[in-house]
Amino acid sequence: MCPYDQQECCPRFDPRPWDETEFTWNNRRFVKDRVVSFLHILLNFGAVMKRNVGLIHDAGAFPGPVVTLTDENSMWGADVYIEVTKEIPGAKMATISGSFLSKVFEGSYRNVRQWSTEMENYVRGKGKNVRKLYFFYTTCPKCAKKYGKNYVAILAQVEDGPTNGTPDGGE
Repeated sequence: MCPYDQQECCPRFDPRPWDETEFTWNNRRFVKDRVVSFLHILLNFGAVMKRNVGLIHDAGAFPGPVVTLTDENSMWGADVYIEVTKEIPGAKMATISGSFLSKVFEGSYRNVRQWSTEMENYVRGKGKNVRKLYFFYTTCPKCAKKYGKNYVAILAQVEDGPTNGTPDGGE
């Protein structure tokens, strides 16, 4: 059910196009689902991905390298967005539009809080405000171990305007 061959579950991620870049999406199409979390630790991510990858595979709707975003909007759950090329029967669909800044981080998932703070400071340093953060976990844990790198790209949906405070959080 993997969109890639069995030897390569997740393709090797090239961080360069995603690191410190700015881009705009206009109605980028995704399958949307929900993952259960405990204190922001994703618990059933694999099962949710497997279910949706099956639907996407059956519809022939993989766009090539797949962008999978996570909106960790609660300590108890997160919305997952899997990019597709068309509507998927039996799946909840969503589109994402807006201006984004992205930055790539490498290391253990336990660093996500630190990375989020660094990303917010990066966005403020560009004179913009964060509307929402999306996490692009670029490979599964098995492939990250195989490749020796665990990249996470954080995408900040931004709006122009005066920043709130200083990069260190003060006024």
